[in-house]
Amino acid sequence: MKNSRILFALIILCCFLSLSTANAQEPGSQVKLFHGGDILTMAGDEPSYVEAMVTNGKFITYTGSLKQAKEIAGKDFLEIDLKGKTLLPGLIDGHAHFSSFAVQAIGANLLPSPDGKADDINKLIDILKKWNTPENRELTGWIFGTGFDDSVLKENRFPTKEDLDKVTTEYPVMITHISGHFSVVNSKGLEMLGITAETKDPEGGIIRRVPGTKEPNGVLEELAALPYMGNGLSPKSETAKMKFFEAGQEMALSFGYTTAQEGRTFQNADQLIEMAEAGKLKLDVVSYVDYSLADKYLSTDWYSRDYKNHFRFGGMKLTLDGSPQGRTAWRTQPYLIPPDGAAKDYAGYPAIPSDDEVSNIYRNALKNNWQTLTHANGDGAMDQMIRTLKPLLQEYGNEDRRFVLIHGQYVRDDQLDDFSEMRVIGSLFPLHTFYWGDWHKQIIGDELGNKISPMRTALDKGMKVTIHTDAPVALPNLMRVVWTAVERTSRSGAIIGENERLTPYEALKAITDWSAYQHFEEDRKGTLEKGKLADLVILDKNPLKVDKDKIKDISIVETIKEGVSVYQK
Repeated sequence: MKNSRILFALIILCCFLSLSTANAQEPGSQVKLFHGGDILTMAGDEPSYVEAMVTNGKFITYTGSLKQAKEIAGKDFLEIDLKGKTLLPGLIDGHAHFSSFAVQAIGANLLPSPDGKADDINKLIDILKKWNTPENRELTGWIFGTGFDDSVLKENRFPTKEDLDKVTTEYPVMITHISGHFSVVNSKGLEMLGITAETKDPEGGIIRRVPGTKEPNGVLEELAALPYMGNGLSPKSETAKMKFFEAGQEMALSFGYTTAQEGRTFQNADQLIEMAEAGKLKLDVVSYVDYSLADKYLSTDWYSRDYKNHFRFGGMKLTLDGSPQGRTAWRTQPYLIPPDGAAKDYAGYPAIPSDDEVSNIYRNALKNNWQTLTHANGDGAMDQMIRTLKPLLQEYGNEDRRFVLIHGQYVRDDQLDDFSEMRVIGSLFPLHTFYWGDWHKQIIGDELGNKISPMRTALDKGMKVTIHTDAPVALPNLMRVVWTAVERTSRSGAIIGENERLTPYEALKAITDWSAYQHFEEDRKGTLEKGKLADLVILDKNPLKVDKDKIKDISIVETIKEGVSVYQK
C-alpha cells in the first residue's frame, strides 16, 4: 500500500513537470516594458520618440504612452527603467567582414592611435614580440597582427620582411594592412608560402621586390596577398576555431550589432554554416559570397531572405579594385604620390581587367536574381561597373534588385547620377575622413580629397545610402562611424568636405532603417514599431542630444537580440 502511494505521487509529479515544461516560455519571451529614457523609434524622416515600448518574446507589441503600455503589458511583465539612457533599434552595419572580427579581437593590435599604439615601426615590432607566445602561436601556427597603416606610421612606409625578421626568424609572421588589401610577411613566412624571386605577380596583384632585384621584400598587394591570408589568419584546431568565433561575436555584440554582414565570403562560409547549425550565433549574420563561389553556395537552402539559426546567404560580392589609402584603387587620373617603385603616371589597377568577364559575372547574378555588392573605390573601377552593369539592368529589368556600391571613395558626381538612375544603393565609407582624410588630400589633391564619401551629394541626387565600418579595417565601432559622417574631421582636425556632412539623425538612419532596407529586411528591422523584431540597443547617451563631437564617445550599455539580452557592459 505504501509503495502504491509512492508510485502515485511520482506519477503526479511527472505530470506536473511535463505540464510545467509545456507551458514554459522560451528565453526572452517574457513581456517587457521599457520606459524612463529616450526611446528613439527611427521611424520617419524626423526624430520620433515614444514614452514606452512593450515587447513579448521576439517582437515589439506596442510603442506609445506609458499608461497604454502598462495596460497592454498586462499583470505579469518585467519593467525596465532606462534611467535616462537611450533605446534604439539594433545596429546594422552597411558593410563589414564578421568572420574577421576575431582576427582583430585576438591578434596583435597594430592599429595606430587612437585605437592602438602602433605609431611607428619599432612599436609595431615590440607589439608583435609581446604577442609571440606559444599559446598564441598555436592558434594559427603564425604570429599575426592586423591594422598597420603606412600613411600614419612615423616612417610613412610599409614594414618589410627585414622589419618582421626582427620579431623572429624561427616562426612565420604575417601582418595585414588596415585596408585589408595588403599583407607583409617575414622571411620564414615567404618560405612557407613558397614565394621566391621566381614567383610571378598574379593578375590583379603585385609582389613587391627589393629595389634592383626580383627578391620579394615581404609586401604583398591585393590578389598577391588575399589568397594567402588564410594561411596566417585561420585557426588550425577546433579549440582555436571556437576561440576565434566567440571572440569575434562578442566584439560585434559589444558594439551594438544585432545584424552583422560577412561582406566577402570564401571558404569561411562552411564555418558560418557550421556555427549556425550548432546554434552558436547570437545575432543575425547575412553573408555575401565571393562571385567565384556564388554558384556553389547560392544554390543551397541557406540562400534565402529568411534566417535559419540566425544565418543566411544574402547574395554575391564582386571586387573591382583595391584600397584608396593603399593606392591600389583604380583611378582615371594618376596619384600625386605613387607607391614605392611605381611610375609617375600610376593610377592604380583593376582587379578584373576584362569588361567581358565583369559583364558575365553580373549577367550570372541577374539571371539568378542574386543581390550583388560591388566593391569599387576608384572612379576607374566605377566607370567599369557602370558600363558593364547598366546595359544588363536594362536587359534583365531592375525591379527591386537593390545592388550595392561598396565604398565608392573617389566617386564622381556624374557617376552618382548614373548610380541613382540605376537604383544602386551607395554604402559609403565616411570613416575615411578621420582615419585617412589628411592622406587622401596628399595623394589625390585638396579639392578631390574633400569629396571622398560624398554622402550629402548622394542623398541629394536621390540615392539610397548606408554607412559602414568595413571592420576589421577599423574597429566595428558604429558610434565612431556616425560621428565621422556628421563631423567629417580628420586626425589633424581639418574638416574634410563640410558640405558632405549628414545630420546625426541621418547618420543613425544609415545604420538602422536604411541599412535594414539595403538587406531586404525593412519589414522586420531598423525601426521600433509594432510587429518588428525586438532587436534593440541601449546607449549611455542620446546621439541627437549630445555635442556632435561627443557622439564618438557614446558607449553601448546593452544589446538585445529578439528579446534576449546578449551583451551587457
